[in-house]
Amino acid sequence: MKYIYNKLVRDKIPQEINNVEGRKADYRILNDEEYIKELDKKLLEEAHEFIEEHSIEELGDLMEVIFSIMKLEKIETNEVEKSRIDKKNKKGGFDNKIYLNFVEQDKPDEKEEQELKKEWRN
Repeated sequence: MKYIYNKLVRDKIPQEINNVEGRKADYRILNDEEYIKELDKKLLEEAHEFIEEHSIEELGDLMEVIFSIMKLEKIETNEVEKSRIDKKNKKGGFDNKIYLNFVEQDKPDEKEEQELKKEWRN
C-alpha cells in the first residue's frame, strides 16, 4: 500500500518511518523557493490543527513553522517583537475582545473591498 503525502515534514520523520519494518519513506530535499511555498502550506495546516485542538503541542507546532520561516527569511525574533509592539501601540491588541460587525460609509473604498474579498476570509 502506498500513502501519498506530498508535504513538508519534520526532519526526523523519514528516519522514523524507515526504522519500522516493512515501511520505506521516499523523500527529497526542497530548494529555497519550494521550501517557502511548503512552509506557507504548513503554516495553514498547523493553524487549522491548533484551531481544532487548542493544545500546547499544536501551538508549539505552529511556532516551529514560524521560526523556520523566520530563519529562511533571516528575520530576528527581536524584529518581530518590535513590529508586534509597534502595531499594538498604534492599533491596540485583542485584549478587549472587540468584534466588528460592519462599517457604514457614504463612498465605496476600493482597499476595503479588496480586503473583504480575500479567499481566506470565507
